Amino acid sequence: MWKVSKTGRKSRPWRLRWVVAGRVHGDTFTTSALAESRRSELWQAMNRRGEAFEIESGLPESEVRAAAETADVKPPLRWFEFCRTYVAGRWRMSAAKTREGMADGLAAVALAMVKRGDDAPEDKELRLAFRWGVIPANAGEHPPAELKTAYDWLATSDRPVVDLADTVVFEDVMYRLSYRLNGTPAAGETYKRRRRALNTALEHAVATGELQENPLQASRKKRVGSSGVVDRRVLVNAVQGRQLLTAVSYVGSWDRNRGRRLVAFYAVLYYAGLRPAEAVGLRLADCHLPDTGWGTLMLRETRPVSGKQWTDSGERHDRRGLKAREASTDRPVPIPPVLVAILRAHLKEFGTAEEGRVFGNERGGVVGSSTYWRVWEEAREYALPPERVASPLAGRPYDLRHACITRWLNAGVPIAEVARRVGNSPEVIHRRYHGCIDGHEEVANARIALALREDGDE
Repeated sequence: MWKVSKTGRKSRPWRLRWVVAGRVHGDTFTTSALAESRRSELWQAMNRRGEAFEIESGLPESEVRAAAETADVKPPLRWFEFCRTYVAGRWRMSAAKTREGMADGLAAVALAMVKRGDDAPEDKELRLAFRWGVIPANAGEHPPAELKTAYDWLATSDRPVVDLADTVVFEDVMYRLSYRLNGTPAAGETYKRRRRALNTALEHAVATGELQENPLQASRKKRVGSSGVVDRRVLVNAVQGRQLLTAVSYVGSWDRNRGRRLVAFYAVLYYAGLRPAEAVGLRLADCHLPDTGWGTLMLRETRPVSGKQWTDSGERHDRRGLKAREASTDRPVPIPPVLVAILRAHLKEFGTAEEGRVFGNERGGVVGSSTYWRVWEEAREYALPPERVASPLAGRPYDLRHACITRWLNAGVPIAEVARRVGNSPEVIHRRYHGCIDGHEEVANARIALALREDGDE
């Protein structure tokens, strides 16, 4: 190793040179003190510590290792980029509704995983920008003008994934899962869907090494909201059910028979317990409608509404097999004569829609959820007194399915058979409808009274 010498240059006038395996290495410095300090470091590595020097770089072995370790350290992956990669990996194998639910859950979390400032966009804009940004087809595209500010904020002000291990950040995440943007508690099913989406994403983060553990697994926080049990207040009795179906026929009678086209649609929910998406996909070939007696609906397909951006076909309605069943599995549902008559009358008047579907709009297309929601809201105003219209009674078309299931249970149909007909597990039926079955309180009271008499207390 040579002594420190001058280079003759103004910018870095001091030079240090040394030899490793016959090869000369060197470096220049702005001051002689820096050059002498570097000479001392190399001298100690060689003589005091006895380190080997790398021939190629001329550096001590400890410095070579440190440089390699520094090069291997990647910057922490940020939440928005993690979600885009994660969603893209699951996209092909997921149904449209699953894709939408996944994006919704992760978007809720994104509100807690973005740093705030005085000029931060509103939460609504951030959610919309996130949902647009995680769609794989939009990768590399410029966001819509109305979302650009929120999108840029997400891309530059989001937190690293590792921040989920921070207690304060994770508390905010749990709040975002449990509450809507207006501060009111989210519905129980909404919370569960968001939590499932987050849990799956966090398990992926653990598997890829972004997190050491899934913080959601350690969270035992009680959440405020629905327990998933059907509210008895939404259930209609037989008279109310018939009145509502009749009222549907009066909706839009001057406007392409909007209501009359949907009487049978609501009837299959009320008398056969179908989900709206199952009714939308029902075909004439799936229906056995005899002149007299009971008929059968053979369910094979659902047409859930997801939005064009979530489906592979670019249509608003996805095409899926039955919920919670293999894609090729059928579900036969016996239907009573009253529903057989309603369906026969519907087909006689309106025929079938495209692809042989039983229900369609005035153009033969798929019945949209906005259509059957609007008609139902108008029908409730026709059929119910004002105080009932303002109540939860049959507030959604789906409540007709709840009424059907409850009616079967109260008629004494075994839970397993009800579950088979409506496409749920017996456990779900028991959990969700147990409080809607009549007579349980009276039976329990009678048994308690009998026990009291036997004990001589009565």
